[in-house]
Amino acid sequence: MGIEGKILVKKLIKNKDFLEIIFRKLDKIYEVKYILNDRKVMGWSKDPGPSNGEEVPRLFLWSFYLKELSVFIDESGDFGEYCFHSPYYIITMVFHNQSIDIQEQIQYLNTELSYLGLNNLCIHTGPIIRKEEIYKNMEICERRRVFNKMMAFIRAIDVKYKCFYIEKKHIESSVEAIGKLSKQISQFIKDNYETFLDFDDVKIYYDNGQVEVSKLLSSVFNSLLPNPVFKKVMPTDYKLFQVADFICSMELVKLKIENNIFSNSEMKFFGNQRDLKQNYLKILKKKEWK
Repeated sequence: MGIEGKILVKKLIKNKDFLEIIFRKLDKIYEVKYILNDRKVMGWSKDPGPSNGEEVPRLFLWSFYLKELSVFIDESGDFGEYCFHSPYYIITMVFHNQSIDIQEQIQYLNTELSYLGLNNLCIHTGPIIRKEEIYKNMEICERRRVFNKMMAFIRAIDVKYKCFYIEKKHIESSVEAIGKLSKQISQFIKDNYETFLDFDDVKIYYDNGQVEVSKLLSSVFNSLLPNPVFKKVMPTDYKLFQVADFICSMELVKLKIENNIFSNSEMKFFGNQRDLKQNYLKILKKKEWK
């Protein structure tokens, strides 16, 4: 089935909870009924039998599951003017095929955090590195333990990510920034169009942290994909949203290293650039959507 056919089928399925599609082939009429129940589609086909009528019509039951792609999105930076403490604007997307169960890994991470006395912790990576918010009274060894638990979790799960960024010193306005980011994301979707269309549902999870990003995501995904679904999330509810935050923070660290603006707090937390690249950045790179 071609791209146009896939789009048509997706639109038909999403527009009605119950469909009857009747199509003719030679002298036979095949009736196909679809019943949508959450992510599972069930139905039956009634074949009147051969034209001579000597064979009893055949009934058979079939079923298949809708494929769902979840996209968890976080950002780093703001659309204000360039400054030393905010040189980039980064959007990170984490992609998870929902047919791959990661509940066991999530439970393991929560258990490991509970051993550290951090039950129901929402991991916010930037403050861990900078010793801020709930981590301000933690020793560096404690913060590293939390950080490494999240890193181990990311290594264990089957996800991919993609980062999009602009360097703000080359941007004159927020309109230009949004335009450049939109172009990057649009091109990525176009380059991987067939992969996206292989999924019956594409659900975008974002916390609506910045109005500009919410509008950007809605515009790009709605213009390129059939019927994407947008979900507002609370970071505490989704470990994969926290993964997007982690990767976004590490992408910022990587860009700072490449441009020799690595901060003192980052240097203190990671020790040295060699260990950082070897133990974290190189491993994360394997998860990137190529």
